[in-house]
Amino acid sequence: MNGNIPRGTMKRTRLPEPDLKLLLNIALPMIISQASETIMMFSDRLFLSWLGKNHISAAMSGGLSAFAFNSFFIGIIGYTNALAGQYFGAGREKQCLQSTTQGIYLSIAFYPLIFLLVPAVKYIFITAGHTENQITLEYQYFSILMAGSIFMLIRNALAGFFLGIGETRIVMTANIAGMIVNVPLNYILIFGKLGFPALGLAGAALGTIGGSFFIALILLISYMRHRIYREHRNGRIWNYSSTIMKKLLRFGLPSGAELFLNVFAFNLFLQLMHSISEDVAAAVTITFNYDMIAFIPMLGLGIAVTAMTAQQMGAGNIEGARKAAFLALKTGYAYAFVMMLVFIVGAEVLVSFFSRGLSGNEAELTALAAGMVRLAAVYTAADVTQLVFGGALRGAGDTKFVMYISVILHWIMAMGALVLIKFIHASPMTVWIFFIGFVVCLGGAIFLRFNRGTWKRIKVIDERTDMMHVPSEQHIQ
Repeated sequence: MNGNIPRGTMKRTRLPEPDLKLLLNIALPMIISQASETIMMFSDRLFLSWLGKNHISAAMSGGLSAFAFNSFFIGIIGYTNALAGQYFGAGREKQCLQSTTQGIYLSIAFYPLIFLLVPAVKYIFITAGHTENQITLEYQYFSILMAGSIFMLIRNALAGFFLGIGETRIVMTANIAGMIVNVPLNYILIFGKLGFPALGLAGAALGTIGGSFFIALILLISYMRHRIYREHRNGRIWNYSSTIMKKLLRFGLPSGAELFLNVFAFNLFLQLMHSISEDVAAAVTITFNYDMIAFIPMLGLGIAVTAMTAQQMGAGNIEGARKAAFLALKTGYAYAFVMMLVFIVGAEVLVSFFSRGLSGNEAELTALAAGMVRLAAVYTAADVTQLVFGGALRGAGDTKFVMYISVILHWIMAMGALVLIKFIHASPMTVWIFFIGFVVCLGGAIFLRFNRGTWKRIKVIDERTDMMHVPSEQHIQ
């Protein structure tokens, strides 16, 4: 272990040096976890495409809107991952548990606030110029998902504990189990099987909530049965900790603000694209369904890099944190190259799985969606770059810069799309190319920040101030 950060009185965890085996051991379960999320969303929209293009578009628009309005809270609570990772690297297991506790308390506190946001979304759909039928379907789907958002918040807090200590297989198992529940439940509730009424879009939303509840339940049971929890359960781990709560808010608020503003900007872009026509809305939805296959598994890689970087920084190994990031980048590029080939060569075949079930001009819609899928191959590597280095910067505590640059570029993209669509009346493909340029710029900007090395001087946990709030016998785990 490198001695880049001065050692104090705490006994740091002796972490192995990052290598490909260690990276895959942490990242692969998270990639599989995110892949299970992709399967849930993909199958959900595939089932809804059998009901018509308005249903599949409403699931994309309403679902993304639900995520957008939850994202601020998810971003804050999700920083439990990095905080638990830093404490774990510093050898302070009890504080890993206390970080999770504060995340759960925030989840409960945030839930009532989420309901206050629900009515505002209908006006966003109206302002975006959606048809009355679209708005009815979107708002129905959105409202149901928001009602079940408490399970998503709590599972993020619990998952943060397991990610922080590097035991990602538990998160993977919970997500796969949730997928096994979610996919058949969606089918049953959407089409009215096994004696249930056919609920259509509402059934898809209820099935999604059912899967999320099951994931949260498995994580909670696994958490309370874990060795660290059992060893420290009598040590006031469920008490409110102002010290850890302040850290969670200090570093989590920029992450939450970044996620909210970014997803909101992306949602605005999506609503603008949907406002062009129903065919364009369907084509964009089909394209992003396949983009998920490339993006969401790599999101798992970015989450794993956050955990690994946090652990290495907590253990005082700056070079280990840097090495972990570049190992993840190479791994991500290998996956991105495969997806680029699939998108370029198989675009028409991929699109046909959805377009066959849609009414209207199938040939025109297929051609537009296939062109968008091929162009999506261009930004796949840039997406990997920003996910990996953004994850590493968050793990090290450099959350403010990531927020600033990411939010600025996202809103330049959104405002540019507004001008192109509403004032210049550019073609959908022109707007799509503009979007691709934005992703490439974002990847480059995040890489330059990481390469500059400012993150190496940031301290998330400070031995002197933290230990003032911890009894002396708990200094060394």
